[in-house]
Amino acid sequence: MHPEVIRNEPGNCPGCGMDLILKKAVISAPYQHEIPGAKTGPQMAKKMEQDMRRRFWISFILSIPIVLYSPLGLNYFKLNLPTPIPTNWLLLILTTPIVFWTGSIFITGTYYSLKAKKLNMSVLIATGVLAAYLFSVLLTIIGGDETFYEAAALLVTFVLFGHWMEMKSRRGTSDALRALFDLVPPRANVIHNGKEITIPSAEIVHNDIVILRPGDKVPVDGVIAEGESSIDESLVTGESIPVLKKIGDKVIGGSVNQTGTVKFKATGVGSETVLAQIIKLVESAQNSKAPGQRIADKAAGWLVLVAIGSGIAAFLGWYFIAGAALLTALTFAISAVVIACPDALGLATPTAVAVGTGIGAKHNILIKDASTLENTSRINAIILDKTGTLTLGRPKVTDVIAFNNFSERDILRYEASIEAGSNHPLAKAILEEAEGRGALPLNAMENFESLAGHGLKARIGNKIILAGTEKLLKDNGVSTGAWRGALDRLAGEGKTLSLLAVDGVFAGVVAAADPPRANSKKTIAALKNLGLEVVMITGDHAKVAEGIGKELGIDRVFGEVLPGDKARYVKKLRDEGKFVAMVGDGINDAPALAESDIGIAIGAGTDVAIETGNIVLMKSDPYDIVAALRLSKATVIKMKQNLFWAAIYNVLAIPIAAGVFYNSLGWSLRPEISALLMSASSIIVATNAVLLKRVEPSLRQ
Repeated sequence: MHPEVIRNEPGNCPGCGMDLILKKAVISAPYQHEIPGAKTGPQMAKKMEQDMRRRFWISFILSIPIVLYSPLGLNYFKLNLPTPIPTNWLLLILTTPIVFWTGSIFITGTYYSLKAKKLNMSVLIATGVLAAYLFSVLLTIIGGDETFYEAAALLVTFVLFGHWMEMKSRRGTSDALRALFDLVPPRANVIHNGKEITIPSAEIVHNDIVILRPGDKVPVDGVIAEGESSIDESLVTGESIPVLKKIGDKVIGGSVNQTGTVKFKATGVGSETVLAQIIKLVESAQNSKAPGQRIADKAAGWLVLVAIGSGIAAFLGWYFIAGAALLTALTFAISAVVIACPDALGLATPTAVAVGTGIGAKHNILIKDASTLENTSRINAIILDKTGTLTLGRPKVTDVIAFNNFSERDILRYEASIEAGSNHPLAKAILEEAEGRGALPLNAMENFESLAGHGLKARIGNKIILAGTEKLLKDNGVSTGAWRGALDRLAGEGKTLSLLAVDGVFAGVVAAADPPRANSKKTIAALKNLGLEVVMITGDHAKVAEGIGKELGIDRVFGEVLPGDKARYVKKLRDEGKFVAMVGDGINDAPALAESDIGIAIGAGTDVAIETGNIVLMKSDPYDIVAALRLSKATVIKMKQNLFWAAIYNVLAIPIAAGVFYNSLGWSLRPEISALLMSASSIIVATNAVLLKRVEPSLRQ
């Protein structure tokens, strides 16, 4: 793995530069099987967390005798300990490995930061540690009494603990991501030169024939070439019901073969697979920066200057103006530098983003980046495509009405016979209904004509059959006026009608509708309760669109909209000053998704619209839109809480540490206490972000 990849993996310390040294701990580490072309972020984060934990425990164990032999232990707690060598030399021996090994990540991070002409948390931590350590070394050499070794040691220890907890909290949010890695089997059975062999999944190439037996996991994407079987795609797409796959059907890497033995041709390998794209999307989201984080980064940079400036000002004020002893002035200076470290500010939003995107991935809600996670909370208008989003996307016959002495069976047989050669979704629905009602076999056709936009015409037996729109019948002299009430009622219900005429006589009508998804009405109600303006857009006839809109409780409906014109309606709402989300299938709705402020691709399945939608909802349940909105709002609340606590902490703590209130109120902080408090703020921020997990049960209520 290329070293530069590691610098952007989840779990790294935001802004402190320690990733540049931690990468050495993991670059040569052995990994289990991996998805070719996808990063091994979860494994990498785990390795880095383990390294951070090891550094902390070594630092912690060495710090115990340092504190016991320090002025804090000897003078304040009146400990009487054996001193085989002079105390300060013992402290020097114990502190040196803490500063230059366990704390080397901060020194190394400072080097790279200064080389890049940037100020970050590593600069501040290293400044505080080295100031305390080097001044203590000087005092040891010249024979001084009180030193600051414990401040240097505890600062490193507490900061390591804070970052270990931060890494632990972020890695804990990647359970869903690690589960996706584990979906890929380490080995697969393929046919090479006519023989079945077993090879690592990573070695499968395009057009390889892969054999799947019951219980096998699908290693890569492909197309069934032989056999049929039910395949469970729930862990990838979220659909709980196994899907029957036949020759020509696509299979997704990571799904599980249920029943039969099949062979499929590999069409998507490495980074091309759906699973690899999902993993890249989640990793990218966890490593991206939210708009609030960019502000925090700038503030942290200024706080570094404020912290160093506070330390210098404290020293100058106490030593030259107040006339305090050199040791007293240095104590206040080091305390100010240590406690002003904006580490918590740097962790405030990345931890919340990591937890939020992890929760989303766990619930099949893939969020493209941190900006999307934050900005989704701003949505106040949402446009939903009808077909495939609010409805199942496939029509179903709802009514068969016969006129003029024809029977319903006659209507279905004629309709099914003339529609048999059509690929139109309505034709398929009529054929299914005819088969279900026993209206088969079909009648043979002659002189078949397809009249674009109007319907079909053919001879069946010695009869001329027309099937299609009312205009088709009128153009051929067939009157429908006597049944106007029935036709208007069906159209008013949002149904698509196919009118049938036999030898110039109006014989009947077949009505079909694209039924709403189970949760569509609930979704609309929930979106309204969240204060959003809900709009439906469809290419269907205006009456059909209004009927569906009325059924679902949508007040604003745009009907008869061509796919290419949907983006114009999105722009129309944006021009009204609204922050607009567009929800569609992510393929034919691509222009509208791109035009919207937040594009949401729903039910993408094997066509994950990563390049089009900002959010991909892997399941076909529209209620996941509500879950995504609630998750965004909850994450933004955590971001704001973390930023507040991080900022207010620095504002209140710096003056106390610098000794501003020492003469008047007697308030002061030793450097080691400042280090403890600074680390505590980071732990509070990380813990608060983890509490975001408590929102999970309410996402889909």
